[in-house]
Amino acid sequence: MTVEFEQTGPVKGDLKFTIDRKTVEKGLDIAFNKVKGTLNVPGFRKGKVPRRIFNQMFGEESLYEDTLNDIFPTAYEESLEGVDADIVGQPQIKDIVWEAGKDWEVEVEVQLKPEVKLGQYKDLEVTKHDRDVSDADVEEALESRRKEFAELVVVDSAAEEGDTVVIDYVGSVDGVEFEGGTATNHSLELGSDSFIPGFEEQLVGVEPGSDVDVNVTFPEEYHSEDLAGQEALFKVTVHEVKRKELPELDDDFAQDADDEVETIDELRAKTRESLEQSRNDFADNARDEEAIQKAVENAEIEEIPWDMTHDEVHRQMDLFYNSLNQQGMSPEMYFEITQTTEQDLHQQFEIGAEDNVRTNLVIEAIVKEEGLDATEEEIEVEIKDLAEQYGLGEDQVREVLSTDLLTHDIAMKKAIELIGSSAKEVLEPVEETEEDAE
Repeated sequence: MTVEFEQTGPVKGDLKFTIDRKTVEKGLDIAFNKVKGTLNVPGFRKGKVPRRIFNQMFGEESLYEDTLNDIFPTAYEESLEGVDADIVGQPQIKDIVWEAGKDWEVEVEVQLKPEVKLGQYKDLEVTKHDRDVSDADVEEALESRRKEFAELVVVDSAAEEGDTVVIDYVGSVDGVEFEGGTATNHSLELGSDSFIPGFEEQLVGVEPGSDVDVNVTFPEEYHSEDLAGQEALFKVTVHEVKRKELPELDDDFAQDADDEVETIDELRAKTRESLEQSRNDFADNARDEEAIQKAVENAEIEEIPWDMTHDEVHRQMDLFYNSLNQQGMSPEMYFEITQTTEQDLHQQFEIGAEDNVRTNLVIEAIVKEEGLDATEEEIEVEIKDLAEQYGLGEDQVREVLSTDLLTHDIAMKKAIELIGSSAKEVLEPVEETEEDAE
């Protein structure tokens, strides 16, 4: 096999290679055997037409396209062994010279992995996020836990914001009751905003056993076109008012809230530890993301090949389908429920796909620049973690993922850790102005 390669652009090249006649002949035999059983030639039983007769009647060139489809993938992969370039995506055939009795000459256009010129990627200045946990933060978290254990108790007093009222109601527009506007013994938490705007506010201050007229206007964009923008009257009867009764912050509550503690002081300490871990995790992730973004912005990449972006879209789609499968849902079910199509999903993942490719290219360039690699011990730890994460055996993980892929992923993680851990948290958070909010 002879191979010639010429780079024709920042991310494009022309690759020429030959397919030897012996390989072509084997491919022609396979193509002929596939079609001969379908031929009806006078004087010959079906499937018994000699190759010589076939060539006379139809021409050997009629087998060329099927032959090429069969032998091209292997020949192309072999040709890449003679090319000192990082080729990505799928080749596009530009020209083929095929003559009987001779080697075939193939020319394809290929896309190349772009060159990355790294800028600064270590010691980057990033936003400093608050990692401190105050006593007030701990008490606020405990108060949230108290609310989780709150009990609704019937009270003989006027309803307040946050209370739950048990009501009957009948709604009408211009004196005519409408579908869905009637209910009995309905529990409604005041302030939950679960009803039409203005409804809940008019029940604050009502006494148990009272009847109230509630006047509201349906929103212009209400889901029922017949009611959108209409003024309505609700006749409401209030049966009960229930109020949340919170438990005391004592040892009994601590034991109910967490079976690993005995006292409220232990629960406070554990709550503080959990908040500190959450704050640190958030700050670390925010630091890493900002540092990586700046490292990418500091790098120069002239052009991103279309194939790399296309492959990233389909990689994201495959991950999404796998996630659906783990939830027991097929893609068809998802599209039916969401009233979308696979094309809609493709377009959704197109957003940000090029940025993802750019980020991966920069991180890979940092891996190369820093000479990052993975040890055998690190690979074994990664296999064990993946096996536990997906409920598989370690041998199953080894069958699915090659050592090269695992090494690549570990090295990428090391590069991300390098970028993030070297970053300096010095910048103050940017306050959002009213213009930004709009």
